[in-house]
Amino acid sequence: MSSNATKLYEIANKKSRNIIGLMSGTSLDGLDIALVNIEAFGSDTKCKSINFKTVNYSGEEREKINKIFTKSMIDLQYLTVLNEWIGRLHGDMINATLGEWGIDNREIDLIASHGQTIYHAPNSLHQLKDFNFDATLQIGDGDHIAVTTGIITLSDFRQKHIAKGGEGAPLALYGDCILLSDPVRQRILLNLGGISNYTYIPNQASTFIAEASDIGPGNTLIDLLSKKFYNLSYDNDGAIGKSGFLNQALLDSMIVDEFFDLPYPKSTGQEYFNEKWLDSHVQNIYPSISNDDLMCTVTHLTAKSIAICLNDLMAKYGPCDLFISGGGALNKFLVELFHQYIPNTRIAFSDELGVPYDAKEAILFAVLANECLCNRDPSYKLIQKYGDFTMGKVCFPN
Repeated sequence: MSSNATKLYEIANKKSRNIIGLMSGTSLDGLDIALVNIEAFGSDTKCKSINFKTVNYSGEEREKINKIFTKSMIDLQYLTVLNEWIGRLHGDMINATLGEWGIDNREIDLIASHGQTIYHAPNSLHQLKDFNFDATLQIGDGDHIAVTTGIITLSDFRQKHIAKGGEGAPLALYGDCILLSDPVRQRILLNLGGISNYTYIPNQASTFIAEASDIGPGNTLIDLLSKKFYNLSYDNDGAIGKSGFLNQALLDSMIVDEFFDLPYPKSTGQEYFNEKWLDSHVQNIYPSISNDDLMCTVTHLTAKSIAICLNDLMAKYGPCDLFISGGGALNKFLVELFHQYIPNTRIAFSDELGVPYDAKEAILFAVLANECLCNRDPSYKLIQKYGDFTMGKVCFPN
């Protein structure tokens, strides 16, 4: 047996593994680094959060990514170079963060790297002739992370999901079902990243099947307006949105967009919900709207589109507890609107379940890496479709 295969075997058979999960989302804020200790696998998984940090992208780094982010026409040479640059950048961020934490790289068994999404292209969006399948692209090559850190790296998780017939998103379904199902209570896990997505988890005795899907815009339009009009990365506490007034006609126009009528599960990104999309509605309905009122109305759009989806879920499955994670959890105005639009529902944050709201996605990719290495016969009983395979590609540092 080769030394690399022996190393994987040894890690898989340890009582527990120290795994770093990485997440860099469509908000382009930076790299989330979560260090967790994981025991067992599948339904027996036990996950303990050890450390977490978000390493922000500098303005220069964000600008480099933005040159190709969600753009259909790009410089192929630039993309090729950027793929390797991001891998090295993320590796350097890991090394520096472990140094800050006083942890030797040799104490880490695995890195689980989501990569930086630059284009998400479900068939419903690209509709290219002769390409009747979904596609997505995350860059930041795993081999460069492995070599830079000296740590075995698993990466490129979304491709297996697409190869098996899925859209490659959202993948939170797997980690949510493994870590956060409950014997008695039904749960909805709502992630508020650039795009909003949900996981519905029945109780463990239920005959229902778990499901997950993107819903629509999360923070993406709010952040867009924050940067455009206020030179801010985001609307802190939702204060700007709360200061404005709802333009009902504009909200009514946006909420009937054809994307919201697509059947679940579905996926989307800033390739669709972007400034061009927003301007098309504003110019048709109320081109003189104030910045504050537009921010208020866009926040209502995020809240209402999510509420319509989740209210439909609870009409179908019955009452559920709602747990929120992602950067949008900090938008107090948005959370207030959930209480308005989703009445008679217990709303809390994923921290209550032992998974910090800001670290949740990075932690879930660490769980996926653990499954890839340890679960020889995956069969996630709560997941009817796409529940019999693991995801991730292995990159060795030597």
